Amino acid sequence: MNAFTALVLKDLKLYFSNKKALIITVVTPVAIAAFFGAMFGSSNTRPAGVAVAVVDADGSALSRALVASIQDDKSFAVSVMTEAAAIEAVQRGRQRAALVLPAGFGEAALNAYKQGGAKAAVVLHTDPSQAMAMGMIRGLLMQHSMRAVVKEAFGGNAGTGVKSSYLEPPVKLEVREAIAPMRAEMRKYNPYAHSFGGMSVQFLLFIGIETGIALLLARRMGLWTRLRAAPLSRGVLLGSAVTASTIIGTIVMLAIFAVGMAVFGVRIDGSVAGFLAVVMAFVLLTASFGLLLAALGNDPDATRGLAILATLLLVMLGGAWVPTFAFPDWMQTATQFIPTRWAVDGLAAMTWRGLGFEAAVTPALSMLAFAGAMFAVAVWRFKWSD
Repeated sequence: MNAFTALVLKDLKLYFSNKKALIITVVTPVAIAAFFGAMFGSSNTRPAGVAVAVVDADGSALSRALVASIQDDKSFAVSVMTEAAAIEAVQRGRQRAALVLPAGFGEAALNAYKQGGAKAAVVLHTDPSQAMAMGMIRGLLMQHSMRAVVKEAFGGNAGTGVKSSYLEPPVKLEVREAIAPMRAEMRKYNPYAHSFGGMSVQFLLFIGIETGIALLLARRMGLWTRLRAAPLSRGVLLGSAVTASTIIGTIVMLAIFAVGMAVFGVRIDGSVAGFLAVVMAFVLLTASFGLLLAALGNDPDATRGLAILATLLLVMLGGAWVPTFAFPDWMQTATQFIPTRWAVDGLAAMTWRGLGFEAAVTPALSMLAFAGAMFAVAVWRFKWSD
């Protein structure tokens, strides 16, 4: 244990002795995160094929016709759910919005159309990160509502031959944020929360890579041969490198988020304990990732080339650059097998989504499983000498 501690302290002293490199390690991801956050915060792109949950609590002929009309629209990927399930799906990012047709909707809409009375109210629960898509969703929903009411009034069971001079839309769309905070006020989606999470994921992977390359360089200089003369196992030597990299990564990641909170309004609206669990699981993953690359690359130069390719794939597919809700549906499903996807989703759940600790459990356990598998392969494949 004393040898293990000495090895960890040695790596920590070496890393933190270079103050300039440490500052750059924190400043660079902060600058890139600020750029991505500003870019996504001002985008007006309107994506198609958005996932929308529909709740028909009315069950009338009009409400069924409206649901069918929305389902036929290729701009939507509709899932019919209960209200509780629909709101939870929006909270967890599986649906972009949830439309609730309350009881009495059909009768109220027809009365408003024929007699000009009070409009029928429907509720649209939204994900605040989907501001780019909400304009399109609201417009299409009002269009389908008007079409369904007119069709039912003139050709349905309730209003054949009825003529109305009432030109205002008979449906009132009430928009609510489904991701309600634990406190009384409503909050808006902060794009910097995603960008800081994504950039911290990317640059923590770089720290893991440096851990692996440092081991290979030490082996090339013969340091591993000397250490091998001591009664130390391969697991202790590699484990000490993972531990040191995990401590360094935790400090750097918390420093990046501290800047985001102080300057860009990033907040942990969910569980603080869950946030720390996701951070710890991810930094352990990055350290194991670096060892795995070193074991597979087996040479500093070859490992750098392998690391660049692997890191770019993990960052892009994990949603660190572009949020995964902008991915095609098949890619959103496929990237659930990418460890960085769990990191980005876990950080989002604990920050702007404001979810509880239970939402951090699956991402953290998934990343720990990946880390364990990577470390096992690294210990198995890593060679004592070139």
